[in-house]
Amino acid sequence: MAEVPPEAPDQDATIDDADEEMMQPQIGIETQYIKDLSFENPVGPGAPDIVAQSPEVSVEVTTSARALEDGKYEVALVVRGEAKTPETTVFIVELTYAGVLTISEVPDDAIGPILLIEGARLLFPFARNIVADVSRDGGFPPLFINPIDFVQLYRDQHMAADGATNGVGKA
Repeated sequence: MAEVPPEAPDQDATIDDADEEMMQPQIGIETQYIKDLSFENPVGPGAPDIVAQSPEVSVEVTTSARALEDGKYEVALVVRGEAKTPETTVFIVELTYAGVLTISEVPDDAIGPILLIEGARLLFPFARNIVADVSRDGGFPPLFINPIDFVQLYRDQHMAADGATNGVGKA
């Protein structure tokens, strides 16, 4: 029987694993806070009667980010919810919820998408809870925002920005 020499470890795989560990993106939340919050109830004491009419509710969410200092960024979610009947606006809630995030081990061209996708995804549950509490405290059923696909939101916002700068969609 022939002896098989022990296999030497694959040096390329070891180097690739070490590089991959060194380049693991790191993202952390230092703080989160309400930047702006507004709740309007134009119908006043007639709210319970109007809620029985099942108002149509629309929700818009946008994201933004800005650099603060080396490796620190502010990510902001802007949530605007509005309930309307054919006759009147029932309520409007507007929230700008932000967080200071730290990012490391990320190439410069990936910082924007990471902030606007992953950063927003990390902040969203807290903003969602605030909107639900404020609408409930305003005398209405809580406004629960459905989960958001922040990858698609990022794409949509960039398509709109590209359209504005490239003249696309202008009549």
